Order: sequence, then C-alpha cells, then structure tokens
Amino acid sequence: MASFAPATARSYAPAKPRRAPAPPRLEPRPARAPRTQARPRVAGGVLWIVIVAVLLSGIVALNVAVLRLNMQVEQLDNQHDQLASKRDGLQSQLSTAAAAGRIEELATRTFGLGAPDSTMYLKLKRHGR
Repeated sequence: MASFAPATARSYAPAKPRRAPAPPRLEPRPARAPRTQARPRVAGGVLWIVIVAVLLSGIVALNVAVLRLNMQVEQLDNQHDQLASKRDGLQSQLSTAAAAGRIEELATRTFGLGAPDSTMYLKLKRHGR
C-alpha cells in the first residue's frame, strides 16, 4: 500500500529580480492636446439611436398594416360564408319549387287542369332542309 508522509522541506520558486528604478526625466512630458472629437462621438451615438428608432417604428407600422389586412380578410371570409349559406338556401327553395309533384298540384288546384288522358308527341320539321 502507498502511504503519504508529510513534506518536511518546502520549496519556493526563485525570486524574480526587481526592476531598476527608472531614471528621472530631464524633460517634462508634453501636454496632451484637448480632445476635440468628444462631440462627434455623442452625435454618432444619437444618430444610431435615431436610426434604430426609425427602423423599429417602421416594423411596428408594418405589423399594424398586416393586422388590419388580416382583419379585412377575416371579415371577407365571414361574408363569403354567409353568402354561401344563403345560396344553398335559395337552391333548396328552387329545387322545391321546381318539383314535378308540386307543379301538378298547382295546375290542378289553380287552373282546374286534370291529369292527361293520353300523351301525344309531335315531330317538328327543321327549317334548314
């Protein structure tokens, strides 16, 4: 088995040599020129804010236009459904009114016509021959 014994001697990394102090400057440092570009940076930031605001307002306007068009499409769909159901009702009324039994009953009741005794077919000549 392995056993661990406490370390008896500590080892340290060798000390780094210190830098020699910098020699004193004989000439004073030149004075920094004042920053003249502080305003253009602020103006550039404001410009970016305005550009982003215009783009966002354009996106919002586009979304509002799409929502309005969707509402119009929904209204037209509802109107289409109403007209289709009305058309179906009218077709039902037409088929009921054109039924042969109903027409016979109206002819008998209203005009006093009876059932025909016989049916006769006529052959008609064509005018082109």
